[in-house]
Amino acid sequence: MPTPPPTGPLVTRGTVAAQLRDLGVRDGEILLVHSSLKSLGWVCGGPVAVVQALLDALGPNGTLVVPTQTGDLSDPAVWENPPVPEEWWGTIRTSMPAYDPLITPSRGVGVIPETVRTWPDAARSAHPQTSFAALGARAREVTDGHATDCRLGERSPLARLEELHARVLLLGAGYDTCTSFHLAEYRIPSPLVKVGRPGPVGWETVTEVSISSDRFDELGHDFERDRPVVRGRVGAADARLFPVADAVAFAERWLAVHRPREDEI
Repeated sequence: MPTPPPTGPLVTRGTVAAQLRDLGVRDGEILLVHSSLKSLGWVCGGPVAVVQALLDALGPNGTLVVPTQTGDLSDPAVWENPPVPEEWWGTIRTSMPAYDPLITPSRGVGVIPETVRTWPDAARSAHPQTSFAALGARAREVTDGHATDCRLGERSPLARLEELHARVLLLGAGYDTCTSFHLAEYRIPSPLVKVGRPGPVGWETVTEVSISSDRFDELGHDFERDRPVVRGRVGAADARLFPVADAVAFAERWLAVHRPREDEI
């Protein structure tokens, strides 16, 4: 049976760049992008064309930032999708390669971030589970200094992005992917958890703030209702544009009221 032809719309580097500018992406700004390639339509050139278009819209003085998370570098005891047999756990812990920002692939964040990660001159932050990659004028400024015991808090690129007045672009992605909301979890009472992962000298366990995307879709709905969020379309994808600082400040208030969490370790 022949494969049906694509339904479109046909999306190119040029159309994405133009629509990003129409949305309000500014030359020279810093943009944290959460994305879904398939939401855009049929993209001529795939993720490479989308990254090129983002860089075109940002210009030579702009900076593109994406999450390049590696949640698989974690304790197999907590894996659920899929779980692995308990008798494998010990071997996995002793055999899992440690994080290397140059070669460890991202996981679960889509093909556009992985394309950015492997782009020439890309910078990547140091946290072995919640790294960010960046391209452009201020890439190193964003990614340097990511503490290995601070996933998405004050010593992560998120806090630096807030300081630098960066904005978030949700490109076909929902608010459940909005990492900026996690920074708020570090500023309100939140549980602490023990996190296992491979380290440079073997298996290690660190204490981290517990982070959760639970109810982020509701949080995003209320944020968009109460705060100025630019909305538009890029290809077939819904796009949203807003400041990191606005998202963090709103989430601090919202989470404290609607999703309080007791301290535990």
